[in-house]
Amino acid sequence: MTTPFVPGLELARLFYAESVRPLLDQRFPGMHHTAALIGPGSEVLGFDTSRSVDHDWGPRMQVFLADDAADAGVPTQVTELLAAQLPGEFRGYPTVFARSQHHSRGLAHQVEVIGLRTWLTGTLGFDPQAPIGLADWLATPCQVLAGVTGGAVFHDGLAAVGPGLCGARSRLRWYPRDVWLHVMACQWQRLSQEEPFPGRCAEAGDELGSMVITARLARDLMRLVLLAERRYPPYSKWLGTAFAHTPAGRAMQPMLTAAMSASSWPDRERYLCEAYESAARLHNSLAVTPPLDPAVRPTFYDRPYRVLDAGRFVRALRAEIRDERVRSLSLTGAVDQFIDSTDAAGSHGLRHAAIEAGSQISGPDRPA
Repeated sequence: MTTPFVPGLELARLFYAESVRPLLDQRFPGMHHTAALIGPGSEVLGFDTSRSVDHDWGPRMQVFLADDAADAGVPTQVTELLAAQLPGEFRGYPTVFARSQHHSRGLAHQVEVIGLRTWLTGTLGFDPQAPIGLADWLATPCQVLAGVTGGAVFHDGLAAVGPGLCGARSRLRWYPRDVWLHVMACQWQRLSQEEPFPGRCAEAGDELGSMVITARLARDLMRLVLLAERRYPPYSKWLGTAFAHTPAGRAMQPMLTAAMSASSWPDRERYLCEAYESAARLHNSLAVTPPLDPAVRPTFYDRPYRVLDAGRFVRALRAEIRDERVRSLSLTGAVDQFIDSTDAAGSHGLRHAAIEAGSQISGPDRPA
């Protein structure tokens, strides 16, 4: 790449200020609009690098309009204006480029002009400007919530005529208290269900199985840390990066790295136990339950595997949930705690159906 790398959020901010905003002010003076870069994309999470520019790259953003303006066809007029008058290049990057997944559209600028409510509802599956239901929280993948609350808002002119984008993002910033406790309890539940398995696999001569389950436990610990730090865990490509950006993640990273690279179960167990105890201390620092003993236990029943007994944390968290509707939910949790399919997670209808079905199963001992 010959053009010096400019992080996507900064490139979008400059593009709006120097190219998009002047055109809007000239052609549509007084029109309320909001400009932002949110939603999907590594640059929205702040994780883009010079490697990111090899496809679908250039200055891009959303220009949101009031819904009545959108209904009147104004987005088409704005889109046509930008197509005709935006410069062909900005800060060394083309402003018109092909998107790899949409060849049939040909070349186009990537300023999406759309009604705010239309975009939010289409992205989330619900309108965050209306009351947000329990099923809405649980059926929305953390990656989607991270994308909508991440990125940057360059101008929120719609706030002058309504809640605006910043108002919607504020409501989505983090789970309500009881939902947060529930999803953390469900994450601890995942740990409790598999923490003795790496030792049992190794004892049976299955070192590969022991390593695979160790990796699963490491991933669940990483997601748990992000939830405890009040950060929506992103999807797999950026999970480790987001984890390492948190104080607790930086402290735990050497333990999980050592557990993953260990060639024998005793070493894997030692480092996993350090990570368990680190997670337990993090939990206690939240003060959302009475303090729990963070030490691992020497045995699992009569078997020589050290475990944390993560179910203790599940029970403690559930006991602090005040809303009976939340407390009665099954321990499957939010949709991306039990669905590990990109295609399934991308379907609003499937996600809501899964949450609705899961809510019919109550209690920690029912099948998930």
